[in-house]
Amino acid sequence: MAKSTEKELKKALQPAQGKKAYDASSITVLEGLEPVRKRPGMYIGTTGSEGLHHLIWEIFDNARDEAMADRCDDIEVALLSDNYVRIADNGNGIPVGIHPKTKVSALETIMTTLHAGGKFDNEAYKVSGGLHGVGASVVNALSEHTKVVVHQDGGMHVQEYKIGKPVAKVKKIGTSKEHGTIVLFKPDATIFKEGIEWNWDKVVTHLRQQAYLVKGVRISMVDARSSKEAFETDTLFLLGRHSLGDGGRERALGVPSVTFYFEGGLKSLVAFHNKHQTQVHKNIFYVDRELDKVAVEVALQYVDDITPRITAFANNTYNSEGGTHITGFKTALTRSLNTYGRNTNILKEKDENFTGDDVLEGITAVVSVKLPEIQFEGQTKAKLGSMEAQGAVSTVFGEALSAFLEENPDDARAIINKVLLALKARKAAKAAKDSVLRKGALEGMTLPGKLADCQTKSAEESELFIVEGDSAGGTAKMGRDRRTQAILPLRGKILNVERARIDKMLASEQVKNLVVALGTAIGDVFDLSKLRYHKLIIATDADVDGAHIRTLILTLFYRHFRAIIDGGFVYIAQPPLYKITKGKAIAYAYSDKEKEEALKEMGVAPTEVAIAGEEDETEAEQEEVVATKKPAKANVQRYKGLGEMNASELWETTMDPTRRVLKRVNVDDAEAADRIFDILMGSDVASRKSFIQSNAKLANLDV
Repeated sequence: MAKSTEKELKKALQPAQGKKAYDASSITVLEGLEPVRKRPGMYIGTTGSEGLHHLIWEIFDNARDEAMADRCDDIEVALLSDNYVRIADNGNGIPVGIHPKTKVSALETIMTTLHAGGKFDNEAYKVSGGLHGVGASVVNALSEHTKVVVHQDGGMHVQEYKIGKPVAKVKKIGTSKEHGTIVLFKPDATIFKEGIEWNWDKVVTHLRQQAYLVKGVRISMVDARSSKEAFETDTLFLLGRHSLGDGGRERALGVPSVTFYFEGGLKSLVAFHNKHQTQVHKNIFYVDRELDKVAVEVALQYVDDITPRITAFANNTYNSEGGTHITGFKTALTRSLNTYGRNTNILKEKDENFTGDDVLEGITAVVSVKLPEIQFEGQTKAKLGSMEAQGAVSTVFGEALSAFLEENPDDARAIINKVLLALKARKAAKAAKDSVLRKGALEGMTLPGKLADCQTKSAEESELFIVEGDSAGGTAKMGRDRRTQAILPLRGKILNVERARIDKMLASEQVKNLVVALGTAIGDVFDLSKLRYHKLIIATDADVDGAHIRTLILTLFYRHFRAIIDGGFVYIAQPPLYKITKGKAIAYAYSDKEKEEALKEMGVAPTEVAIAGEEDETEAEQEEVVATKKPAKANVQRYKGLGEMNASELWETTMDPTRRVLKRVNVDDAEAADRIFDILMGSDVASRKSFIQSNAKLANLDV
């Protein structure tokens, strides 16, 4: 082989023409808060609604950590005009002196530097909310304007920031007899492109939850979006000092507010969750004990339901995905109930042990741990990763539950009987699921008889229209795109699955047909990757019955196919309410307002509107229109159901992907959604009646 010359080697090593060489100059170094703005999802999870509200949680958590360190007993969150938020606490206040390392104020260091904060010092904060020193700077980075006011050591200090960068140095602007911190910020709309509107209910729910967790701390929420005065920072709280009990600024501002203060802790939170439920046993289990520097607090109660509701916290931070403390909880719960069942001979020798699913059915539980060196799996703190929490919860909770069962035999028997029922139901459900799977598409057998399937085998292209009744089903089949659109008509109102076990649920022909059509199976064998359609479109009539059927279908999806909703596969069709014709002109309207606008655009006066279904014009009237050149009347047809449309109308308005209007179903706040489903679809009639009476003013019913 001939040796390559030096020139040839250099040429070979040169990058191809038009391509940039990858060398040291290719490496980009992001400074300060640039990484946060470049990749916000890494720090707040998403730039949607959840990520937006996470900004409030981060600043609130700093105030709450002051309370957990016994330096604060009052926190106030206020929504202000122009989408600003104001969060104040009466803690020590963020230090404003010069930091020895950064050579700028400690306040500026905390607000502009990642991983800078007092929570790295275990003496300053024995327990705190997690990945320390990130939250405040992230909020600052993702806000177009931030202002921090510190009341401390007889003075009032302020610093402002634009897109995370300080406008000027920290300066003293006056004297103060108070102590604490006020943070005002407005999210950057260029980051949160879905909008920066705050959800009052979401924030209130979060603060209520926190008030249960931090005993002896008063937490307030203020809706001051109508008050310009609320921006002032001379005093810490818009509501005045709560300790004075006079409401102070609340009366002056005249704005809505709510204040939470609980001494019952997690027992009160469980009672709150179960107020619309039928309790299986009277006494709420509760334990609060520390083991190996891990504080464990657990409360639980079983209710007459099939859905488990477990809420997890670590250092008072909500863990939506659970973590090691929940693993320890489930292990101890299963072990303790099996041991008690065997010892009392309720579980016979021939009986199999309870499984994790059996003992969780119908449980309402809150598990909270506090530990000094805490680790989360991600900045959003959705899942606890600290392994020491698992062992501590398993030991503390397991010992306490065993003692509770021995000391409260009536409660224990009620719990064991509830779990025994779940075990029997699990066996029946398995038989029902096996039956459905044997008949389902997954086994290569036939699909439901009334399903008109689409031709494509690509789930990404496929759409399933779930329609109400055979009439609408027939019209939809004629109007559809056969290649990509499948039609499944449902006969009347399907089973309310809110309180139904899987075996009873799958005994319903309508539900079984839908489950088979989806292709995912159900329960422990559910597999989202086998979903046959990536658009599930609920198309019911625009009347009260249609709304009811739509709610029943959504209940089924929420309780048994939640992953399909979370995946963004469920939609609600929005067919028009009116068809308006005048001569050859045709318009569709989706609301009364749109109808009036369409008539106005057609130049039709109210007296020139003919309602479909009224007597047609007489021959003499028609002749009069021709003779006098009188404007023809516009005809308005009100659609109460999809079956009233012909195939071409249904395609044009509801099924054509280029013109239709669909609403995607999502669950922004699972806890609140769960509670609403309980009220509306559960067995508590009084709670449902109260909810309807309270919200009737928001309803638009077609009766």
